[in-house]
Amino acid sequence: MKAIIYRANGDAGVLELADRDRPEPGPGEVRVRVAASGVNPTDWKTRSGATNPMQFPEVTPHLDGAGVIDAVGDGVTPSRVGQRVWLFMATAGRPTGTAAEYTVVRADRAVPLPDGAGFELGASLGVPALTAHRALTVSEDGPSRLRPGALDGKVVLAAGGAGAVGHAAIQLARWAGATVISTISGPAKAALATAAGAHHVINYREGDPAAEIRTIAPDGVDIVAEVALGANLALDLAVLRTRGVIATYANDGAKRVELDVRQNMGLNTRFQFLVLYTVGDQALAAGAEDVAAAVGDGALPVGEEHGLPLVRFPLDRTADAHRAVESGTVGKVVVDVS
Repeated sequence: MKAIIYRANGDAGVLELADRDRPEPGPGEVRVRVAASGVNPTDWKTRSGATNPMQFPEVTPHLDGAGVIDAVGDGVTPSRVGQRVWLFMATAGRPTGTAAEYTVVRADRAVPLPDGAGFELGASLGVPALTAHRALTVSEDGPSRLRPGALDGKVVLAAGGAGAVGHAAIQLARWAGATVISTISGPAKAALATAAGAHHVINYREGDPAAEIRTIAPDGVDIVAEVALGANLALDLAVLRTRGVIATYANDGAKRVELDVRQNMGLNTRFQFLVLYTVGDQALAAGAEDVAAAVGDGALPVGEEHGLPLVRFPLDRTADAHRAVESGTVGKVVVDVS
């Protein structure tokens, strides 16, 4: 089979196309014929060594993907063969991800994909959707699971609604019944956040964004899904309601975060820092189940008309796909494997 590999940390140039033996599933595992592989910032950061040094002599990258199960290991019902699935956390603790014609994953990390959902949608779920789900389910006064009506009466602020996680946060929050506000940096991204389903979009570079948000939500925002904590903290605290939560999954721009302890004591602010690698199997399983339900309801579409342009590359141009993500390309980068 064809697979993308790297044997050392470095820039995208370390990625190469290679021939490898088709893997066999072990107990509790399934083998998937991969149709599409999603590329996330964590994939290039892992490849570069920015997060951790190499853990294996050779790695096939990418956590997320979608395809069809073609073989199962012991303990997995044979009826899963032929099932369309989306994959998440494929490279967590193992060296082989979805940038290959075939991959093997734990059976619980291959989630059924409805017939009406394309493989490009399946490859776009994983990290973005599960991260957004976690951000929306850690509020002291909010639900631990998402479903229609779960966030009725709540106000969610999705920072950076034109990004993949922001896009998923808008869609999941809207599906669950929240009023959704998104902050963006200009008209093009405003159009994307609106297409994703945000009820209100606010340019944080113009006017008085805190006042605009307070006009929409006089009692404050219940949940902030935050992508740039250092840059946005002052705005977040200006609009957060008492006992609200700021769930941060990134710190784009790397601005230093400094907290006014008294201010946050008065608000009873909850800060939730999150990364999927250490969130735990229970949270991942709950997220996957709820995201699957949202997909089944048609609540998580992708494509420019739905607020998340698809930027596609063939398998042999995976290095270019990584460069696109590293450079901040707007939209979801997907590698078409087969």
